[in-house]
Amino acid sequence: MNALCIIGGRVLRPDCSVENADVVIDTDTGRIHDIGEDIAADYDAAETLDADGCLVMPGLVNAHTHVAMTLLRGYADDKPLDSWLREDIWPAEAELEPEDVRAGTELGLIEMIRSGTTTFADMYFEVPEIAAAVEASGMRARLGHGIVTVAKDDAEAATDIEEGLRVAREFDGAADGRIHTAFMPHSLTTVDEKFLRESVATARENEIPLHFHANETTDEVDPIVEERDQRPLAYADELGMVSEEDFLAHGVHVDAAEIELLAERGTGVIHCPASNMKLASGIAPVQQMLDAGVTVGIGTDGAASNNDLDMFDELRDAAMLGKLGADDASAVPAEAAITAATAGSADAIGLPGGRIEEGGVADIAVVDLDAPHLAPAHDVVSHLAYAVRGSDVRHTICDGQILMRDREVLTLDEEEVVETACERAMALVERAE
Repeated sequence: MNALCIIGGRVLRPDCSVENADVVIDTDTGRIHDIGEDIAADYDAAETLDADGCLVMPGLVNAHTHVAMTLLRGYADDKPLDSWLREDIWPAEAELEPEDVRAGTELGLIEMIRSGTTTFADMYFEVPEIAAAVEASGMRARLGHGIVTVAKDDAEAATDIEEGLRVAREFDGAADGRIHTAFMPHSLTTVDEKFLRESVATARENEIPLHFHANETTDEVDPIVEERDQRPLAYADELGMVSEEDFLAHGVHVDAAEIELLAERGTGVIHCPASNMKLASGIAPVQQMLDAGVTVGIGTDGAASNNDLDMFDELRDAAMLGKLGADDASAVPAEAAITAATAGSADAIGLPGGRIEEGGVADIAVVDLDAPHLAPAHDVVSHLAYAVRGSDVRHTICDGQILMRDREVLTLDEEEVVETACERAMALVERAE
């Protein structure tokens, strides 16, 4: 066995307990071989990572984002979702070139690696470029082509649907199994029913999971209720879009019956608190969903509506907004928020990770606790939820491979990526305007 040992730190266990322990990784399999106090000396490690003064925790899982939208970070702010999309974002995205998507994706991957995220789920365009960037970065991902049929004729819409299915078939299992896919219609209001019915049936025949936006704003709820006299998720269930393999983004405006439906079906919900706040979409009833047994994950959404991809920011927002929404300071406690950003997200999107345990995948973030904003250390679990920043991450490991050591990203050229992304972003905006 080729061993990588993380030595001298404390380890966050799946039940959110913390213990002094080394972690031994089998880099041949990409899995955690052993966990225990002072065990590194028992192994002839090819490499070691110093975790003195650190907490070794699961790599964060960003369960809903549009990574290449880093190119539009700060481009269009302070507007409601519908007008923001139609007036600013969609016109800019219409000018995207494949190289833009690659550049924006690489920028986002570096940002995530530097803040301890090892896995993400992404809905966007030019998926081959995204997959190539993921493979180079060493990260893990579930990818899909975002499908929108509104304002398209039947031929254009059919082409978009077929691209979504093609991508899902072609890239599943790519990057030595680190990439998996899903069929990703944008939402229940941006894809026409006839295309949903046909394509969802095809996805089911091919055993392809689904990911879509749902109940993000009242504008995504009211038209369906008025037209069909049924709630959006009842409509989605009728279309066969709510199963244990599927996961939806936002779920802000879900009622009790929809929460019960999600729990019964085992469908995951990805909470995106920062985006929901910035776009004034509302407050998702996260504690109600957790109480009902719904699998809840956390995502940043795109950097154009967040405006960063730091999952520590996001899980803090989830904990605090959850209390405000429930009018209860005990709602969405630190442990629940951390679990949602790790194991909950991984389970929701159907990928391994989110836990530090023997035999599990070695997707790990090592958080340096030696900073003024993390002192005194009364409760390091509390600090993870309320005080840690992405910049506190010292090392990031995915699939047993070191992606960042001592704050240096090893798999992508950070300086070159940032320069290229900025150049392409400015050119994109010029074309769009």
